[in-house]
Amino acid sequence: MNLKFCLLVISIFTSNFIFAKEYLIGFGSCIDQNFPQPIWTSIKDKDVDTFMFLGDNVYGDDPTGNLNMLKNSYEIQSTLFPKWLEEKKIISIWDDHDYGINDGGGDFVNKRESEKLFLEFWNIPNNDIRHSRDGLYFNEVLNIDGFKINMIVLDTRFFRSRLTSNKFPYSPTYNPNTTILGNAQWSWFEKVIEQESDLIIVLSSIQVLATEHVFEKWNLFPHERSRIIKNLESVGTKSLIISGDRHKGGLYKKGSIVELTSSSLNKPVKTARISKILQYVPEFILKYIPASTRELLVETDKLLLTEIYNFENFGLIKIDTKNKKIKISLNDISGNEIFSEII
Repeated sequence: MNLKFCLLVISIFTSNFIFAKEYLIGFGSCIDQNFPQPIWTSIKDKDVDTFMFLGDNVYGDDPTGNLNMLKNSYEIQSTLFPKWLEEKKIISIWDDHDYGINDGGGDFVNKRESEKLFLEFWNIPNNDIRHSRDGLYFNEVLNIDGFKINMIVLDTRFFRSRLTSNKFPYSPTYNPNTTILGNAQWSWFEKVIEQESDLIIVLSSIQVLATEHVFEKWNLFPHERSRIIKNLESVGTKSLIISGDRHKGGLYKKGSIVELTSSSLNKPVKTARISKILQYVPEFILKYIPASTRELLVETDKLLLTEIYNFENFGLIKIDTKNKKIKISLNDISGNEIFSEII
């Protein structure tokens, strides 16, 4: 048999097969091209195999919908990513600030042009399906030494129905005809979750499980949230959701489904230090602070397993293929572990 042909067959067979007893995936969101980005040093020290960008990968939204600011933001950010990142596998999805309009959805008039900018910035190959259909959703099965991970990357912007108001606090809509994913993406999702795997990782730019805060989340469309939870529960495969958007980090759990939110890589909330102080304020004093103000400063949720972390952070997924054990963690700007969970 021709040697070149043998090498080609081996190359095809191993293209998605990774030989590693331990595989490390880093992820994060919300990185502003106008701010310093020291967190990359700590991420480099972890020696991740893959890094996943969960959205708001630049801040280029314009209330007019004009995309000039987005184009400029991409140009700046392209010079700021560390060189070592080019050697890693990159998976990315957008959120509103790199979609082009704050809290934008399917009615954004420039969404297709914005989509082209995204595909160009992330060097998505021309034969990738994202070039030939609406939306940036896709999936990929990673085979790590026989341990299969079904990476399902959702687009929560391109098809999403209008929110109930133009600014927060947002309230849910109970109109069953509204959507986050749209019909085509839903049909695709319900097929790809059936693919054989040991672990499903769902990338959602906005939070799926959280219900109690007043910002964007899946629960603004409760029927859509229920649908994705029901689908993940029905397949019987371990499921992990990772999300960003919030400029906060937290760990959530509903039944067997775990969600780790990691945000922000370099743009923590302005109220972060106040929130930290309020954690130590006695309840008899807190009661004099209006409830609406407290909700913004001290966030809770019935599905939250940890305290909310309000400062710069990134997430890690450590996969031990030999023992089929998955450890997830949130890490601070220096790389120190804030909390972790075995799933």
